[in-house]
Amino acid sequence: MSPLRRIAPDERPLFVTTSPRRARHRGLALLAVPAGAVAAAAISVCAVVLNIHEAQRHTSIRDAEVLAYVRSFMTEFTSPDPFHANDYTDRVLAQATGEFAQEYRQNQNQILIEVARAEPTTGTVLEVGVSRWHDDGSVDVLVMTKFTTKSPDGKLQFERGNRWVVTARQEAERWRICRLTPTI
Repeated sequence: MSPLRRIAPDERPLFVTTSPRRARHRGLALLAVPAGAVAAAAISVCAVVLNIHEAQRHTSIRDAEVLAYVRSFMTEFTSPDPFHANDYTDRVLAQATGEFAQEYRQNQNQILIEVARAEPTTGTVLEVGVSRWHDDGSVDVLVMTKFTTKSPDGKLQFERGNRWVVTARQEAERWRICRLTPTI
């Protein structure tokens, strides 16, 4: 048989080529639209939840940072050392700003004399917690402290508890105390 064989018009071809029929899946198209809408909604919900989570994480980190600073400051503030009274007042003044710094500067000599006359005191921070954040970036922190002092002869030990409202403000990546108020 020759590859150039002629086919007569009334003869049936040896190889029939039929065009493939397309299967129409209308059900699949109908399911794709709601599935896409559900996927878009899920992505949107995930984005919102992630945004809320990051905001809460940022707030928690800021709270922990300010609480650690205030705890450290109040421990130092409530532990005056009469043998190093000048250093004590200088350290407190270095961490002060605003009206607390002004008041402390005005009364620094009186504070220095009282610290030098006093017995060594150990201050302990019992509890500390954020009260509220202000619009200017400052924060009110509630602090509970305990002072422990021995009598001049060393036989008696005195303990006294205080509560404070400490307002701290962040200035140039550093926290500072701008108000210190004892409460009843």
